[in-house]
Amino acid sequence: MTTIKLHNTRTRGKEVLNPINPDDVRLYLCGPTVYDRAHLGNARPVVVFDVLYRLLRHVYGTDHVTYARNFTDVDDKINATALARKEAGAPGTLEELVQERTEETISWYLADMAELGALEPDHMPRATAYIPQMIAMIEELIDKGHAYPDGAGHVLFSVKSYKDYGALSGRSVDDMIAGARVEVADNKRDPMDFVLWKPSTDELPGWDSPWGRGRPGWHIECSAMSHELFGDSFDIHGGGNDLMFPHHENEIAQSCCAHPEGDFAKIWLHNEMLQVEGKKMSKSLGNFFTVRDLLDQGYPGEVIRLVFLQTHYRKPMDWTDKKAKEAEATLRKWYQLAATALDNEEPYVGVINALSDDLNTAQAIAELHQLSHAGDAASMRASLKFMGLMGADTPTWAAGENIDLTLYERKLFDAREVAMQSKDFSEVDRLKAAFVAAGVEVRMSKTGVELVPGPSFDASKLDAI
Repeated sequence: MTTIKLHNTRTRGKEVLNPINPDDVRLYLCGPTVYDRAHLGNARPVVVFDVLYRLLRHVYGTDHVTYARNFTDVDDKINATALARKEAGAPGTLEELVQERTEETISWYLADMAELGALEPDHMPRATAYIPQMIAMIEELIDKGHAYPDGAGHVLFSVKSYKDYGALSGRSVDDMIAGARVEVADNKRDPMDFVLWKPSTDELPGWDSPWGRGRPGWHIECSAMSHELFGDSFDIHGGGNDLMFPHHENEIAQSCCAHPEGDFAKIWLHNEMLQVEGKKMSKSLGNFFTVRDLLDQGYPGEVIRLVFLQTHYRKPMDWTDKKAKEAEATLRKWYQLAATALDNEEPYVGVINALSDDLNTAQAIAELHQLSHAGDAASMRASLKFMGLMGADTPTWAAGENIDLTLYERKLFDAREVAMQSKDFSEVDRLKAAFVAAGVEVRMSKTGVELVPGPSFDASKLDAI
């Protein structure tokens, strides 16, 4: 069986994945707070975990992997969007408008992630469906001395009651206090204590509890949902590295204190953040994009996915228009090759080996380039489908006139060989200029020549060559 190694944030090193139960490998990804469209950064952990999900299903079998990704559908930001609609004259109660907004946003999210080739998880729990489990976990934490009600409708977790707090992020409690994103509540025993339950007004979503009508804090949601679905221990938990502290740190504290007999998550995966044209994505810089923005601008989902996969998940990823255009040209060439094969091959072993080494998608893409150079259509088709870069057929946007550029590649290669001897590169320059004019990207290396049709490819212009 293929050995999978993953970088465990908690242990600061790469570990062999040894599932608790190989017949049921379980992974949990923190999903979105559903108040608006998913931005480009939100999509990166989805694509990363989708690759992992596909790899695990390949190694352990499709019926032996369980993947959960939640929806946070109770939150101040959701309430704010509903309130804005009500103030604008939308009919219905505030609670009804909250429900309307969450349903709308979840449908957007699923559609956008599907465009990026992401498979739907086995479980997509909504926080509002697990309120009883959250209340039960909070009661357990109070009974065990790890949490306390403040008498005003809040319940807070006592950070000092958990001696290993900070192990995931590698920071001491004292170091965290200054920059902590801690929700404000009265009567905290310690500045780092965080909210498990808080009061809710009559018009906003709320549930009856031993501490009064209220709603859960953010962190308790994932702890309760993952425990209900996976029990005390499961294999892999992931998310963006912006969630490492405080969200994941708090999840560990809650879960390990409520269920000390378990290990919670054995391996923690965190992806790095996304930039746009070398800068942090922000609305103030005018470089803030949702996934839907890019799709509506004509960027195919497969192109967005390939740009993501070209960078290892533990490195910052830079989205640029140049990368997107290059990715589109590459995919067109790969699809042209893959279209000549049938669906009867396994993914190329080089791709599987690359992904098994801490999801090294950049190396997997390099392996695809090698398949392209070798003209291995069957392995290319199987590997593209495996990596979520191709469905059953060539995508509509890439379908069209299939032109075999092999003879042109040979012509340019031979011309370069002659030029290396004569030192006269005029013919090489003429050919390159003609290919560029025809909308073909020219890639030359010591070992060969690759011609990649671009978005503006015009086969008729090759006649002159």
